[in-house]
Amino acid sequence: MSAQADILAARVVEEARRWIGTPYLHQASLCGVGCDCLGLVRGIWRSVYGEEPEAVPHYSADWAEASGIEHLLMAGHRHFLPVDAGDMAAGDVVLFRWRAHWPAKHLGVVSGEGSMIHAHAGAVVAEVHFGIWARRIAQVFRFPPPAERG
Repeated sequence: MSAQADILAARVVEEARRWIGTPYLHQASLCGVGCDCLGLVRGIWRSVYGEEPEAVPHYSADWAEASGIEHLLMAGHRHFLPVDAGDMAAGDVVLFRWRAHWPAKHLGVVSGEGSMIHAHAGAVVAEVHFGIWARRIAQVFRFPPPAERG
């Protein structure tokens, strides 16, 4: 990665770590108050770029299973840069599938070698090892340089 990309990645990880301890709250995106996995990524985006790239519609907890549509994957391709899982680095956004045949519906931010920061139901935002998450990776995305964001 370039020096500019390294600076951006460090900023993303620093911001993600600021959210550690934020309670899980479905569809929220307020550091220290509440967020879900998408809300965490939305908050990081706002910190880096100043505004979100698009409005997020209301979504239920079972939205992916109910619709079968790859909403998060499509949004990732609209706003982030796809990265091969083998090239995953700190600052990247990782999208996960619960099951191979289901749409991807969970996000985390790579914080270092083998670790990520994420929000999940029943817990607070935490930095964890990938562990079993590694086999559920659907796609990896990188935050675009500010001049290239879409």
